[in-house]
Amino acid sequence: MKTLITLFLSLSFSTLFYAQEVMPKMQLETLSGKDISLQSISDNDQLVIVSLWATWCVPCKNELDAISEVYDDWTDETNVKLYAISVDDSRTVKRVKPLVSGKGWEFDILLDTNSDLKRQLNAPTIPLTLLVKNNKILYRHSGYTPGSEDELYEKILEFSK
Repeated sequence: MKTLITLFLSLSFSTLFYAQEVMPKMQLETLSGKDISLQSISDNDQLVIVSLWATWCVPCKNELDAISEVYDDWTDETNVKLYAISVDDSRTVKRVKPLVSGKGWEFDILLDTNSDLKRQLNAPTIPLTLLVKNNKILYRHSGYTPGSEDELYEKILEFSK
């Protein structure tokens, strides 16, 4: 019986980790209402930051503000691209566009109003920051504290080679 339980747990965890290694195949909406394939954003060796966030999440906004301050330098040096994916639901999604405009964020904003992506990534909390290349998740970080963007940049340098 113990062997069976151990085998079941091992398979469950290996499936969980495998599921997190590849970006899910799905469509997300841009702020202008256009659908975009999640698979298409990191193909052709494009290194991409995927940040799950919400308008009501203070650490999320702090992280995106911190990245926004250095984003132009990051893109010039490494060609990295950021997709900030809002998990605001149907009640709060109307706040996304005004917030992004007010903050002056220059990166692409996508909408996950049903939290489908959040669920498929097994993300219990936000912010969740991923580094993705060729649809493979290379780095994953949950939460934000000041300076986390420096660690993210080190990973960007590592994977942009």
